[in-house]
Amino acid sequence: MGALKPWHIAILVVVLILLFGAKRLPDAARSLGRSLRIIKAETKSLQDDDRDLAEKADAQAGYQPLPPQGAQPQQTTYQAPPQQPVVDPVQRVRDN
Repeated sequence: MGALKPWHIAILVVVLILLFGAKRLPDAARSLGRSLRIIKAETKSLQDDDRDLAEKADAQAGYQPLPPQGAQPQQTTYQAPPQQPVVDPVQRVRDN
């Protein structure tokens, strides 16, 4: 039960030939093979891209070297960007 017998394959081939015709079957098989090759290449490239991104992320998340002893750490102060005056768009249109 569930085993594929040789006569099942023969019936399947006959049905395919009747549906698509003998001339179109090789073209269909060729295009199916090309599509599978393209899919295989794209999935491989996606996996390679993911692997490259993971390696870059690991390299960037490395430890920072310690400053030499006796050296004082640099302190940076936050400077707020200069604020521009708020202009009402309606007033700007009226002025022009």
